[in-house]
Amino acid sequence: MSTEHPKHSAQHHASKFTSRQKTIALVVVALAFIMDLLDNTIVNVAIPSIQSNLGASYSAIQWLSAGYALAFAVLLITGGRMGDVFGYKKLFMGGIVGFTIASLLSGIAWNPEVLIGARLFQGAMAALMVPQVMSLMQVMYKPKERAGVMGLFGAMAGLAASLGPVVGGFLIQLNIAGLDWRPIFLINIPVGIIALIGAIKYLPDGKSPHPLKLDVVGTGLIIAALSLLIFPLIEGRDLDWPAWVFWMMAASIPVFIVFGWWQKRKEAIDKSPLVLPGLFKIKSFITGLTANVVFEMLMLGFFFTFTLVLQIGLGYSVLEAALTGIPTAIGISVSIGFLTQKIVPKLGRYAMTIGTVVLGIGLLTTLLTMQHFGIDTQPLQLTPGLLITGAGMGMIMGLIFSVTLQNVDPHHAGSASGTLSAIQQLGGAVGIAAIGVLFFGQLSSHAAASFDAVAPDIRASVAKVGLPATAQDEIIDGARTCYIDRSTQKDPSVVPKSCKVFEGKPASPAMKPVGDAIASAVKKANAENFISGFQLAIVYALGLVGLSFLLSFLLPRRIEYDMSH
Repeated sequence: MSTEHPKHSAQHHASKFTSRQKTIALVVVALAFIMDLLDNTIVNVAIPSIQSNLGASYSAIQWLSAGYALAFAVLLITGGRMGDVFGYKKLFMGGIVGFTIASLLSGIAWNPEVLIGARLFQGAMAALMVPQVMSLMQVMYKPKERAGVMGLFGAMAGLAASLGPVVGGFLIQLNIAGLDWRPIFLINIPVGIIALIGAIKYLPDGKSPHPLKLDVVGTGLIIAALSLLIFPLIEGRDLDWPAWVFWMMAASIPVFIVFGWWQKRKEAIDKSPLVLPGLFKIKSFITGLTANVVFEMLMLGFFFTFTLVLQIGLGYSVLEAALTGIPTAIGISVSIGFLTQKIVPKLGRYAMTIGTVVLGIGLLTTLLTMQHFGIDTQPLQLTPGLLITGAGMGMIMGLIFSVTLQNVDPHHAGSASGTLSAIQQLGGAVGIAAIGVLFFGQLSSHAAASFDAVAPDIRASVAKVGLPATAQDEIIDGARTCYIDRSTQKDPSVVPKSCKVFEGKPASPAMKPVGDAIASAVKKANAENFISGFQLAIVYALGLVGLSFLLSFLLPRRIEYDMSH
């Protein structure tokens, strides 16, 4: 095999690897892959601690996640192609070093501005590192072996999404050395050092076998196009979707068109385009990309709304909400570790078809459980639905991740990997933006009805105190206005004016039962309102499940899937 590839190529070096060396290399890149995925989700649970510790504004807090996501998304395609040009191992190591330094800066940040800057840097370094993970998998493994390995990494993505908040919750709860939220970033330093040492010793050297040049014009165009599209998607909801958001997204279209034209011209000039036009002639690549976009929209939208319902709607603590998600991770693990290996070789693409049905059942079961138990919903009651949801997710992820890159020429591994990663990020941004509009829109529109459903309970308690009808109406109206204003408030740290007036009234001992009744009724209304928002989110998710079901019939009928190497 080594004679088929030039000696400078990564394929040449990888062809000499034993099965043991491949396994060690797999562990090394998996460390970096998981580190990035965890960092993408772990921050959310630390937001209250960071806000109080650094005195960060709401907009600054939003940029801790948005800045990372934006820098990561817009540089992924460039990072992937740079691996082809300069060498996958070199880019991976450079990304690891940069990511570790950024994690240190995040962990010691002394003000919000430093933390945001460190997160932007961290996202940019992740964009150099992550595409090389998939590129190295393509280089080291044959197509039959590659599908199983890629499926494993697809499952890791789902596991990280569900376990990130758990890890973050534990680290904050432990409050190591009184550092509060900082260990969620500092933990990356030893992991990064281990991954770097492993990369130096165990990853194959070399780059693409074809002499390639960096496409500077294409790089500028794709960064501009993705920025114009993804920035407004990330920021739109918090700014109430102003007109310029839609103008920015519209402006991305001609830039994408120019980028596509330039890629064809660059291919004709020196065969070094940033994104190889020929990739889009591979049916499995196109179908896989589409399936990945749809699934990222579905998965991230589900986790986003589910976490909000648990913490704000049902009043779970950060750690309790995080632990509630463990059955999802178990379902994904069992699915990818056992079910997918057994059924994919036998059923091929129909394994994904079954996965979408299982996922749909899991989502419906989770919703019905919440609707039945309401504010009294306990984590154990959610376990069956979440286990089924995780199993369905694992069956889908284990397939679409591998199928997308299965028939791609390893010579262009970086370009294909970067494109896939960027498309996934785009799908996630679109998914969260879309679900945000539906979910928060429902919270606002349904708030009055949720409060009115519990108003009779408040009136009964107020009546027992012996207040006249006019005073009862005043109290209930004040509580209602405060509740509705809180439900439509984007920044949870800001107390609406109506609540300040209402909550500022001194309470006499005789009125304590009234206050308790209002607090209890508001909790009940809040749970019902968030569950109504979750219901709309599940309807949206089931629509995407149906689309995934249809896409499964466009995948290759037979899929080589071997995880024994």
